[in-house]
Amino acid sequence: MSYSDFTLKKVKTEFNLTIVERPTFLEEIEPITPSDFLSTFLEKHLPLALAVNTEKARSEWLISPVLLEIKDTLSNEISLFSGTDFTVDSSVGLNGVCDFLISKSTEQLFIEAPAVVIVEAKREDLNAGLGQCIASMIAAQKFNQQNQTPIPTIYGTVTTGDRWKFLKLEDTIVTIGLLEYNIPPVNQLLGMLTSFVS
Repeated sequence: MSYSDFTLKKVKTEFNLTIVERPTFLEEIEPITPSDFLSTFLEKHLPLALAVNTEKARSEWLISPVLLEIKDTLSNEISLFSGTDFTVDSSVGLNGVCDFLISKSTEQLFIEAPAVVIVEAKREDLNAGLGQCIASMIAAQKFNQQNQTPIPTIYGTVTTGDRWKFLKLEDTIVTIGLLEYNIPPVNQLLGMLTSFVS
């Protein structure tokens, strides 16, 4: 088993989770004005990513530029990983590749704790990615504990690149924000992701 084998029901049962559904769990978050580069890039390439409509195109042309903007905004005080193996405990299925992972470490050659944000890319159905994202979040929680850097909240997002849905894991409670956030505009999204890491 791996992260991609988990449905929402399966991850809840396997890890004895409590699922809380809310319209949103995000408080008022200060939006961040995107750089001219990101604004121009999204304006130019959003239609292309949506037309090609593969998970790879959406990841490369929508998700990656947004996450790189977060890294720049935080003056490279975080590390960002894409398509990296994140095997934490294969005995319970916490193994496989994370689409994107953000760590509060500047180490870029390998994943170093604490892992704080998991980003799961999907081509269309956001809800279908919830189980996989939560399993990766549990792995991040366990990874941080194993490395003596536990943090109270792990954040996750399932995204098509233009639509984003957010989750948070605190102990064994998973809060799922039911509202989807769309880009454009990207200001609110940048504010949310930056607040998760900060």
